[in-house]
Amino acid sequence: MADDKATKSWYAILSGFSLGTLFSRKREPGPPRTIYVNENVPEHHFDRKGKPKRGFIFTSNQVITSKYTIITFLPRNLLEQFRRIANLFFLIISILQFFHIFSTISPGVALLPLIIIILITAIKDGYEDIKRHESDRRVNHSTVNVLAGGNWKNANPMESKSKTFVRGLTELGRKNRNHPRLARGSSDSDVDTDGTLSDDPDESKGMQPRWERVPWEDLKVGDFVKIMDNEQIPADVMLCATSEDGDVAFIETKNLDGETNLKSRHGVAALAHLRDAASCTSKDNSFRINCDRPDVDMYRIQANVTYKEETSPVDLSVTLLRGTVLRNTQWAIGVVMFTGEDTKIIMNSGGTPSKRSKVERQMNPQVIANLCILAVLATVDAIADSLNEVKFFPLGAPWLYDDNSSDDNPHINGLITWVYSLLTFQAIIPISLYISIEFVRTCQAAFIYFDGDIYYEKTGQATICRSWNLADDLGQIEYIFSDKTGTLTQNLMVFRQCSIGGRVYRGDADEKNAETSDDNPPTQSNSIDSVANATSVEIDLWGVRHSSRSNLGRPQRPSENEIKVMEKEKVSETRVRFRDVALAQDIEASVSGDPKSENTSHSRLLNGFFTVLALCHTVVTSIDPVTGGIKYKSQSPDEAALVQAAADVGFVFCGRDREVLSLRTPSSAPEVEKYELLNILEFTSARKRMSVVVRKIGGDDGRIFLLTKGADNIIFQRLKESEHELMTETEVHLNEFANTGLRTLTLAYKVISEADYSDWGKRYYEASLALEDREEKVEVVCSDLERELRLLGATAIEDRLQDGVPETIADLKRAGIRIWVATGDKLETAIAIGRSTNLIANDSNIIIIRGGTAGRTVQQQMVYAMDKFFDTSADLPRPSISSREPNIPLQRIQTGNSIVGAGNGERPGGFILVIDGAALGDAFENEESKGLLLRLATSCEGVVCCRVSPLQKALVVRLVKDGLGVMTLAIGDGANDVSMIQAAHVGIGISGEEGLQAVNSSDYAIAQFRFLKKLLLVHGHWSYARNGTMILNFFYKNAVPVGVLWWFQIYDGWSGNYVFDYIYILFWNSIWTIAPVIGIGVFDRILDYHVLMAVPELYHFGRRGTWFGMKSFFIYLLDGLYQSIVVFFIIFYSYFPSPTARADGYGVYLQEFSTTMALAAVMIVDIFTGFSAKAWNAWVFFAVFIGIIVVWIFTIIYSCISPGYAVTSLYGSYFILLTSPYFWLSMPITFFLSLAPRMIARSWKAGYKPDDLDIMRYISKYEPNRDFAHDVHISNLKALCRPGSAASRRTASRAHLSESISSLVNSHHASHASVNMGASRTDLATGIISTDRGFDFAQEEGGVALRRMQTNLSEAVASRQQINTPRRSSSGKETLSHMFSLRRLSRKKKSAKQPTE
Repeated sequence: MADDKATKSWYAILSGFSLGTLFSRKREPGPPRTIYVNENVPEHHFDRKGKPKRGFIFTSNQVITSKYTIITFLPRNLLEQFRRIANLFFLIISILQFFHIFSTISPGVALLPLIIIILITAIKDGYEDIKRHESDRRVNHSTVNVLAGGNWKNANPMESKSKTFVRGLTELGRKNRNHPRLARGSSDSDVDTDGTLSDDPDESKGMQPRWERVPWEDLKVGDFVKIMDNEQIPADVMLCATSEDGDVAFIETKNLDGETNLKSRHGVAALAHLRDAASCTSKDNSFRINCDRPDVDMYRIQANVTYKEETSPVDLSVTLLRGTVLRNTQWAIGVVMFTGEDTKIIMNSGGTPSKRSKVERQMNPQVIANLCILAVLATVDAIADSLNEVKFFPLGAPWLYDDNSSDDNPHINGLITWVYSLLTFQAIIPISLYISIEFVRTCQAAFIYFDGDIYYEKTGQATICRSWNLADDLGQIEYIFSDKTGTLTQNLMVFRQCSIGGRVYRGDADEKNAETSDDNPPTQSNSIDSVANATSVEIDLWGVRHSSRSNLGRPQRPSENEIKVMEKEKVSETRVRFRDVALAQDIEASVSGDPKSENTSHSRLLNGFFTVLALCHTVVTSIDPVTGGIKYKSQSPDEAALVQAAADVGFVFCGRDREVLSLRTPSSAPEVEKYELLNILEFTSARKRMSVVVRKIGGDDGRIFLLTKGADNIIFQRLKESEHELMTETEVHLNEFANTGLRTLTLAYKVISEADYSDWGKRYYEASLALEDREEKVEVVCSDLERELRLLGATAIEDRLQDGVPETIADLKRAGIRIWVATGDKLETAIAIGRSTNLIANDSNIIIIRGGTAGRTVQQQMVYAMDKFFDTSADLPRPSISSREPNIPLQRIQTGNSIVGAGNGERPGGFILVIDGAALGDAFENEESKGLLLRLATSCEGVVCCRVSPLQKALVVRLVKDGLGVMTLAIGDGANDVSMIQAAHVGIGISGEEGLQAVNSSDYAIAQFRFLKKLLLVHGHWSYARNGTMILNFFYKNAVPVGVLWWFQIYDGWSGNYVFDYIYILFWNSIWTIAPVIGIGVFDRILDYHVLMAVPELYHFGRRGTWFGMKSFFIYLLDGLYQSIVVFFIIFYSYFPSPTARADGYGVYLQEFSTTMALAAVMIVDIFTGFSAKAWNAWVFFAVFIGIIVVWIFTIIYSCISPGYAVTSLYGSYFILLTSPYFWLSMPITFFLSLAPRMIARSWKAGYKPDDLDIMRYISKYEPNRDFAHDVHISNLKALCRPGSAASRRTASRAHLSESISSLVNSHHASHASVNMGASRTDLATGIISTDRGFDFAQEEGGVALRRMQTNLSEAVASRQQINTPRRSSSGKETLSHMFSLRRLSRKKKSAKQPTE
């Protein structure tokens, strides 16, 4: 029992061995740390020699994604190459050649091919890694402002940087520089304490406190850094002070969690005075930061800072993590807490793995099989030779003379023959196979690089292969794991459509794709657009886009040269404006129309709708220094799109002055309307709505209004009964918007009397001061106010996708590839993107599993889903349900007249699983839950993982990769995708707007997601088919001569001798037969690329391993065995026992018939290999026949060489062969008999049992102009009818998505039954079943900036005097007219009367 346990333990160690972990530079997180700022490190941190102790040395900020260093390259690369069994075998064979008794050729010559192969492969691997080092260098040499001068010294000890390939070479030229930081900086100018550039170089080199540009890799723990607007954060930094009020900073975290809305952070209050270089260097401002040990939790920081004996907490709200970007903040000063591998983002990414392709992994068993065959051949040869010697030695056989010594006798000679036979039959293991594969993969990488269809002209970027050995894996992918932000989407929200008062405004068709410059808006004839354009509004979500280095520390007004640069940059910056002719006409009519006309009601709804858009938000404004226009800054991209849309139609939000909001409307321009902001009822994922309470200033009665936007089901439940008809119409429009993949939001309002607001305000104020259950009490009070609402309409925003994403996903799904989306966004956003990208269809059933809820546990939700929807509960584990846990029944949510209906869970679109990060965390806790999650996920057509951390992305990939043993691909563009990219078999990085971290860690770098289609369906499929066929032919072509050698042993006394002249064996793999297999690997095509692109279903040949496997391997070996029999025995018995055909009467010698065998074998092998190709072009034709021509020419020339010039046994053979009838008779007979079985089998298959590829090749040959993309007559292909595919969706996906959307939008939508049925949505955590109508809205919950606004409002309420006697209130349409009345007079008359109003 103990031995079994020990064996299993050793097996587990060996099976878990990984070169990636052996050479990984990752280290265990260090102990808790204390960072000393402006003070010395304590003595106990040093040993007796004065060197810092290991536990107190911090890692450098250098991040390396490459595999090798100067030290590890040789051992790691050799270990990687000798993972190939064939290389290990040839090393042993080469060593045997050094023993004289086994030597067949010079030992150096025997070792030379292996050395060449290893050297060329090492050069290729080194070149790939140098490219990774260059990418790392670009990241590590990015610069940031670091405190310097003024006797500033950072005493915290740091590790030295690694010497990489690139650094090892470049550092040699830098040793003579006195200041390494300045030497590696990107700027020679320094920033002084006042924030202005120092033009005096002598002054900049002085000792005054200053900010100095330093490479990221030189950053140290404890350094002060000054980060400018739009700069990336180089390390995990504790925030001290910022340029904004309240020391608030805004950061973009999409590189970490995929969320596009900005997050707010604030500085440590005790360190808010550290606002310049002088104060940071002052010894009076010394402090300590105590931090917990680094961990992978992206949302938790445990630390505190002690300043002048006062301790302040440090958490995520005062921390800027590496990978985030500073936005809408001029500058921020902080202290570095964690660097390099200790930062959150790097800890969530794994070490650079050593990936091998699936084909290469499958080759090892095939090589082992060949080794077993070789061992059997050698063993039989050795036993037979030993038995012969035992039998004939006593008979005095002359060839056994003196074989009676201890090292030369019939018994020991059998062992010597065994080793000698290994050398004779070693050709069965092709030594040139690996170098040929490397050459072919290099050509395939070049084909990908030079493919114009996957070249992005906008950025001039080609598709780059960073790992050449994974090309064939691209043709076998079964699961794709994709990030959302920046990968599927463009990080751009566009207002597309809206429904107002039951009337839909879809935007002008020519404006849908037209992008107009902010500086040159299109001129419109109507006054509304003129007003909008005259305001010079610029919606800039992220602030100034140019590099902050250009205006580092300068005054707000840039110089003339900078203005020219900025204006030049802004020409390329475009955005989409919302234009709708019908809407413009309606607004124009409402401005100049009669208030008693029939359209008055709709006019008021129009103005109310856009007033809500323009006022219900947290957007702030600033003045653009270049254009002088209004520039909006928003944390939420949704809010930016909504405010932009309102401004585009003339409702321009002009900013806020504390609690006063300014709005310019078409009726008030050029004057502005004033509103007092009373309360903000903020958006949360639980509330799914946001409201503001405002009072109109300057009106007749100062009405108070509640303006609300939120999810349709939430708003609909809170409407007045009289809104039923409008709600029904709006519901139809919402379903229509959602079915086209748009994000929807519903708008409503309410008029509040002064008395009601006074009473509610007191209750709200009291709830906000409660010490217990404050959030619950505030929510109850807010919910009381948000009732009896009046519906205005709904918005439809497009989270703009990358070009071609929906079509690409649809085609990849047709190819049988499962697509999972993993994003850090919230659930609604993930579902909306799923719909817009074609991952979730209109008839899909959405299963939602959430963790961290008070209802069912995650395991209970998964078991219920399997029971309810898949009926596979017989073998499912049954979690125990305690009495405390509520048994929540499923319930339908009714919104108006729309409910899901009895068809819930039975829609034809299949199931889509949506699961959040909390649920994943629970599911990964034990193997049982992981297995259940895998079963549920694989039962669905697609999976969307939301709110997931970078580490969870990798865990999801490994769950499928290890649990199912399928080929996986991960694609992303941000640092949060690195771990996922590294975990998958193939990792693809998109060089987008989120930096180069994903590209640096990827195997392939592409510019657009849509390029993935051709990369997989064409290049991947081609590479897999080419490489698989090439490798199989390699094994086959080496089996033929080995078989001939083996059959010769029967007639040669089992001596292990060669039948051919050794020169034919020596050049067999390098000259005679190498060209055809390489020609197939480089130039063969299973089908033309346009056919593979038009019919993605053909990709299933790659997914199921058609082109390579053990079955095909043994079939090819049998071909080689059969052909060796034909070649040897037909030629042998053609010459023996027939009488000699020589004119001189001499008998037949060995070299005569063996040379015939060699020539016949070369011709048969090359032609047979050529017949394996599916496309005979000029290059394949040349490759097939060049070896045959060369071997014939060589034989003639070689047989003309006299023995006086060289040792040869073929002298004169050309005359004997070419004049022998046996030669000319045996050659065609062996040729046709050898190829006949395979040719007959292929002909029968093509004629009677053709597969889809045979059919498509036939059609392509005889109908080259046929349009396969829209040809319904190819629906009989097996690939299109295989199980698991929905025929209706296969047919629908053939048309372009834009056409289907256009037909849907323009179709008649009066039928409620057809339009109203959206995707079914089942939330198993709450038991709610509803219809998904595309609601989505992103905003930071509980952020620092919003808390600050709430605090200001609370202070205003507290300081407000007692409210006066409530005024009279009115209701109905009269109330609406008081707020949204439109002035009918012209602006000239209106301005003339203004003083008297």
